[in-house]
Amino acid sequence: MISVDKLIECSRTGTKFGEDGELKYTPRDIGELVRQIRRDLGVTQRALALTSGTGLRFIIELEKGKETAEIGKVLTVLQTLGIQLTLAPPAATKRG
Repeated sequence: MISVDKLIECSRTGTKFGEDGELKYTPRDIGELVRQIRRDLGVTQRALALTSGTGLRFIIELEKGKETAEIGKVLTVLQTLGIQLTLAPPAATKRG
């Protein structure tokens, strides 16, 4: 099992911007971050799968950047690793 203390000390956020200045993440970016944090924690793919309630195949495919990975499971893995995901609504536009 992954210790809570290790998760807290390795909690990370990532920022990537596209040409238009907007935040951009690809499935590959997310997979690479998951792999990096998992390795930094010294956790095997199998242990991460067990701890997050997913399967080993899912973790392998997520780390490879599978574009059709189930979002609920992805969010669970991110939370298990202590990776913070921030969502923001689009800027409000004035009408009138």
